[in-house]
Amino acid sequence: MTSTKTQKQQTGTQGENIATDFLIQKGYKILERNYRHKRNEIDIICQKGNFLVFVEVKTRKSKSFGNPEEHVSKKQINCIQKASVQYQNEYSGTFLLVRYDIISLIMNKNEVLEILHLEDAF
Repeated sequence: MTSTKTQKQQTGTQGENIATDFLIQKGYKILERNYRHKRNEIDIICQKGNFLVFVEVKTRKSKSFGNPEEHVSKKQINCIQKASVQYQNEYSGTFLLVRYDIISLIMNKNEVLEILHLEDAF
């Protein structure tokens, strides 16, 4: 069966898989992946200690157009924050703090050239 995803979507999915493994190795518990509320999506929702962390993953093949994390728009931040409020309303837990992180990846084919975890990015 052939994939119907574009090359860009495949790269994004691969980046999210790598970011998920990276977070697990850093001691985070993954709660959700690709959480959707209406038209808003959050790539990864995880927990570490009392923090509920909403993670946006940006994957690029090079820095030709700048660093991946620079491509998180104000509109995208707004959408992530709206979805995070809905998530918190649905799954209220004992989290004391909420944080929004970005994981930035530069990849060449299947090789990770650079990974950057920006905590409390917005």
